Amino acid sequence: MTSHTTASSGDVDLGAGTSGLRANLEIAAVALGALMASLTQTLVIPVLPVISQDIGASTTQAQWLLTATLLVAAVAVPIIGRFADMFGRRLMLVVALGGLTVGSVLDAVTSDATVMIIGRAITGVSSAAIPLGISLLASVLPKERKGSAVALISAMLGIGGALGLPLAGAIADSVDYHVLFWIGGVGAAVSIVLILLLVAEPPTQGVRSVDLPGIVLLAAGLTSLVLPLSQGGTWGWTDAKTLSLLAASVVLLVFLVLVEKRSAAPLIDLKALSSRPVALTDLASLFFGFALFASFVGTANYVQAPEATGYGFGSSVLVGGLCLLPSGLFMLLLAPVTAKLNTLWGAGRVLAIAGFVVAAGLGVRIVLTDSLWQIVLGTAIIGAGTGIGYAALPTLINEFTPPEDLAAANGINSLARSMGGTFASAAGGSILASMTMTLGSYELPSLDGYRVMFGICAAAALLSAVFGLVIARSQATGTAQAASHAGAH
Repeated sequence: MTSHTTASSGDVDLGAGTSGLRANLEIAAVALGALMASLTQTLVIPVLPVISQDIGASTTQAQWLLTATLLVAAVAVPIIGRFADMFGRRLMLVVALGGLTVGSVLDAVTSDATVMIIGRAITGVSSAAIPLGISLLASVLPKERKGSAVALISAMLGIGGALGLPLAGAIADSVDYHVLFWIGGVGAAVSIVLILLLVAEPPTQGVRSVDLPGIVLLAAGLTSLVLPLSQGGTWGWTDAKTLSLLAASVVLLVFLVLVEKRSAAPLIDLKALSSRPVALTDLASLFFGFALFASFVGTANYVQAPEATGYGFGSSVLVGGLCLLPSGLFMLLLAPVTAKLNTLWGAGRVLAIAGFVVAAGLGVRIVLTDSLWQIVLGTAIIGAGTGIGYAALPTLINEFTPPEDLAAANGINSLARSMGGTFASAAGGSILASMTMTLGSYELPSLDGYRVMFGICAAAALLSAVFGLVIARSQATGTAQAASHAGAH
């Protein structure tokens, strides 16, 4: 796969001659869409009880306001990524943001539970916006601007999450929650207009036959996997529905692999994914996504818990969200710095640093529990590591992937990161539900439960760091071999 790196560096620089102002405008247009897509994933969480009460949603319907988005996102990201390489990256980014616009406006004008769930499902398509934005800018920007742009767009996933919670808390305390949906819808629409006006459509590999069997098997397999992982806490992990769907996902995904190996134009390029650097980067993304789950769930809910729990501070939704704000600021500020570090040290080493920093932040959360500033400190350290890691991961994918497959490869990597969070949600939810304390008539997660969750997520962060070091060694070996070969000639 090293040959792909060489080939990529020798390709024509489509962004050559682009002015600094034009490049900044292109980055801003795509970044706005990426931010809106990321915000949409977290804005609803703090106000879910308010929404459920207002629209008269049952417990099951309230859960589906989140699950519908998650399911559609899991299926849409890899499929849209492949379509982007076939039909156009800018085109499919507009489609993804169009889904966000339509779904958000639908939710903004309704108070019907079923319609709102449909709207949330449509917005799930926008999860593809970040990997599409990365691959689009990597194709159209000048070489010297690509690293910082990729770092910024990738960091938007974490920045949106960190900003979404305090924004939702502030709005929920003062105005109608429907405003949250208008923010996503209007922001996405503005981004679409700017992208169409400012960003060119890079050349594509040409229209190929669509791999319908691959699409059906991937959609069915991922749905069978994500649905029980998101609903297992309600259904029960030993329930027949949970076990049968998990078993079906294994069968379907194995069958998908067999079909894709024989396909002339596969939806999932298994040969590219099985290359050592790409496979290790995707595994690192899985564990990195797992590790970051603790920061979001273990901050807002943690500080909002009653003081009688021995760890909570009885904070409002707004304060709980504000505790994540420094984390988002670190992600934003470190994006351009990390781009330079990727160039100086190699993205593999930078990914390793990110894993160690996230693990250190989780260690702070385990040890320091007495004051609110200690929670903010631990979360800020995790945010710094998140910003570094989010910049390194797509850089590695872009380095080891042929230019014509960038969108699909970034989509798979984004899916791996998302699935890590889904696995962590299932594991963390089970831990917090089993390690509880009684407070009056309520069962609440105990401090030990949070500490166990933080510890498991720290271990996942360390595993991602190990993968980064292995990739760094591969990069160093490849560089040395290339230099030796050049010297011989």
